Amino acid sequence: MTTLAADREIEHLMTLHPKGFDLSLDRITRLLERLGNPQDRLPPVIHIAGTNGKGSCAAFSRALLEAAGHLVHVHTSPHLVNWHERYRLAAEGGGKLVDDDVFAEAIARVAKANQGQKITVFEILTAVTFILFSEHPAEAAIIEVGLGGRFDATNVIARPAVSVIMPVSLDHEAYLGDRVELIAAEKAGIMKRGCPVVIGAQESETALEVLIETAERLDCPTVVYGQDFLAFEENGRMVYQDEDGLMDLPLPRLPGRHQFANAAAAIAAVKAAGFEISHRAAERAMVDAAWPARMQKLTQGRLVDLAPKGAEIWLDGGHNPGAGIVIAEALAEQEEKNPRPLILISGMINTKDQSGYFSAFKGLARHVYTVPVSKSDAGVPNDELALRATEAGLSAEPVSSVANALMLLRDSWDGPAPRILIGGSLYFAGAVLDENGTPPT
Repeated sequence: MTTLAADREIEHLMTLHPKGFDLSLDRITRLLERLGNPQDRLPPVIHIAGTNGKGSCAAFSRALLEAAGHLVHVHTSPHLVNWHERYRLAAEGGGKLVDDDVFAEAIARVAKANQGQKITVFEILTAVTFILFSEHPAEAAIIEVGLGGRFDATNVIARPAVSVIMPVSLDHEAYLGDRVELIAAEKAGIMKRGCPVVIGAQESETALEVLIETAERLDCPTVVYGQDFLAFEENGRMVYQDEDGLMDLPLPRLPGRHQFANAAAAIAAVKAAGFEISHRAAERAMVDAAWPARMQKLTQGRLVDLAPKGAEIWLDGGHNPGAGIVIAEALAEQEEKNPRPLILISGMINTKDQSGYFSAFKGLARHVYTVPVSKSDAGVPNDELALRATEAGLSAEPVSSVANALMLLRDSWDGPAPRILIGGSLYFAGAVLDENGTPPT
């Protein structure tokens, strides 16, 4: 896929507008008015917020709707390799990443409408979402929140078909607050009066209370994981249960026990949005759902070829303590089924709790190689990251790249083929997919 035209448009915007986030709805509202308010001409919207699990919920929701024969748009962020990944347009047989010329034209149109006024690039690209999704036919649109909820640029949708709040934990404290109840309040900001709400599995009772209280205050029909719906494993299958009864389904293609709750939230969300999902469609969705860099097994590519023979390689972009816990649990499950020594290759950015992430792997990982994050100015130096891993009780050493880590491992390895987890940042995971020659499609 040619990406030059859209990339040039975005690079130009980067020179005009500040990087980062400036949480407010004033600028995006003004811009959308100039564009004729395309956000008011969308198909039914499934709007998803949360600290962890947003992307997986979006992937399952898309798989459910497409398995039921619906045309679906999907907006997610951030991208891993190409900006185009943020915009999947509905198509027969399954949504496709936006064509470069269509994307570039939409960016240019939005930038022209902005007339050079102060705005962030994310706000312009969110307006592009609404332009693309309003001008191409679909029966549903899945839109993932970028940061927070209340003041996120996507939160201009007046009447979502359903608002979904996935697990809330500490992350982006500089923007959202340093207590889980503050972050939950920000996420709850996507709820709209009288519109259905689905609350996914919450680790924090405090967060759950904030979410339920907000939904009640806004008179939102609400279903809560663990109270109104849930999922569990039984006889090697996933059972989904709600007030309509049970669905006996295949285990989700996305590995890890946490994906049961993510899949359940998606089923609840799609039903709350007014779509009927047959048992057959739900079965197919569990098998079809895919989400790059979230416990993604790498089986081929340039980097894979450098690893020790027979190594099992996983890639995951999870980057906060909550993500660390669920990734470690998923790998512990793998260890029970097929014991292998676990090696981490980690790169992280400086806005994350690095020690908190590494703590989840204490007693599980044999060694950590820390590497720079080449695609981010905020990357933690590899020697400093090794120190954070050591503080968390792990054996760690800095190396210059993922390729070098894999070659060092290959040349020194003696014993059963290892299990390797590469991760710690979505930016890092994207760079790995790019270098491996296996970008998302």
